[in-house]
Amino acid sequence: MRRKYRRYFEISLILSLSLIIAAFKLSPKDGNSYENFNQTQDLITIENIINTVQKPKPPPLPMPAPVLVNTDEVPQEIELDDVEIDLDAQIGPPPPPRDPPGAIEEPIIFVAVEEMPHPIGGIQAIQEKIHYTEFGRRAGIKGTVYIEAIIDEEGNVINAKVKKGIGGGLDEEALDAVLNTKFVPGKQRGKPVRVKLVIPIKFVLR
Repeated sequence: MRRKYRRYFEISLILSLSLIIAAFKLSPKDGNSYENFNQTQDLITIENIINTVQKPKPPPLPMPAPVLVNTDEVPQEIELDDVEIDLDAQIGPPPPPRDPPGAIEEPIIFVAVEEMPHPIGGIQAIQEKIHYTEFGRRAGIKGTVYIEAIIDEEGNVINAKVKKGIGGGLDEEALDAVLNTKFVPGKQRGKPVRVKLVIPIKFVLR
């Protein structure tokens, strides 16, 4: 056996190697075991990054120079006299406000008084000053024009306007007639006053 041991060992070794080689040959191939070296590789672009530089802080502004004040010009303290306050005194209402200088009081205009103003000579005095206009006559306009007038303390017409008209130029005729008429002023408690009144003037075609 010792003489044949070496031969048996060599035969066993050859058989073992043959089995190992056959196992490698007959084993299935793994498709993922081989790397595909033909794949396209992504290009990576490396950009140059600029390094930020921190700027130095500006130097602080110089402090303003102190201003010297002349203490000799400071005014002296003012001493006040002692004031006695009577806590038991009664405080009355404040005085009424004074009227501003140059203020002019406007006279009061009455609407109804004890004696109403009336034209001197009656309403007929106003009617005599009115003339029919040619346009009003041809158009056949007729009716009543109402004139609002303010009569002052002397019986003069200081303001007048047409309150309700009929047109055709007759409104202006009635207004002019009232402005050119003298009135007996109205009175309140026997004193002449300003009065506002409405005067009706009729226009009739004959």
